[in-house]
Amino acid sequence: MARYAVLDGRGSITVAGADRVGYLQGLVSNDVARAADGHPVWAALLTPQGKFRHDFFIVASEDGRLILDCEGGERMMDLGRTLRRYVLRADARLGIAQDRACIAVWGDGALDALGLTEANQVSFAGGIAFRDSRLPAMGARILAPKDAALDALAGVEATHAAAWDAHRIALGIPDGARDMIPGKAILLECGFDELHGIDWNKGCYMGQELTARTKYRGLVKKRLLPVRIDGAAPAEGSTVTAGGRDAGTLFSIAGDRGLALIRLDALRKEVPLETGGAVLHPDVPGWIVLPE
Repeated sequence: MARYAVLDGRGSITVAGADRVGYLQGLVSNDVARAADGHPVWAALLTPQGKFRHDFFIVASEDGRLILDCEGGERMMDLGRTLRRYVLRADARLGIAQDRACIAVWGDGALDALGLTEANQVSFAGGIAFRDSRLPAMGARILAPKDAALDALAGVEATHAAAWDAHRIALGIPDGARDMIPGKAILLECGFDELHGIDWNKGCYMGQELTARTKYRGLVKKRLLPVRIDGAAPAEGSTVTAGGRDAGTLFSIAGDRGLALIRLDALRKEVPLETGGAVLHPDVPGWIVLPE
């Protein structure tokens, strides 16, 4: 059954102007031209040293602007300030779409309910509905005025953000800075390759060199993986150990499931992974490709 949840912790940054595509193309990990052509993409903005800073969806609006579906609050403000720093002489104007709520829709019939069976994005309730490009099981997202969107979703089961968290965590999908430490996380450790968050043929962008070197030299040492928590749930951000040694970090948690960044050498040794008195059992989904 299709379900939806309003994601209150999200924000929307708009990019207008004749140079909007070329301006973003030199900054982010995915192909902005593809998004402008009606194929929404998931992308990341990196530090000059190639470490994660922000992730977001890029989707073309009805009036031609690009919309970045990003983390909200101070995280959105930081993204906006960072993007503004690189505008320079480009004809690119940044703004905030104050009137757009972000709603996740997933489950059997989700695409049908939004008119996305044969489309990547459609107009919906005065805004946009688009497929989540990471995994089919992630369903779709809506960026639209909240009241109008909820009215249009009258035939879909309403749930809450905690249910969405449980769904994405079981699939191994990160949620921005909650699961990826800004200035430290590496895209390939967090599934960006398999989740279509990187275009390897688009040309240069900020931080590309480290990302490419990590891939082609096989330098991935950790992976963000869903885990089952056996025991009392520890605090998010707890250190994971294997045989008494640091083996990673447990990030977001939903019930007895969590996402943990785990060292691959610890994973291969099949030593029990522990944190806060609980034992973690990795549950590697089929979409994740671990190095041999």
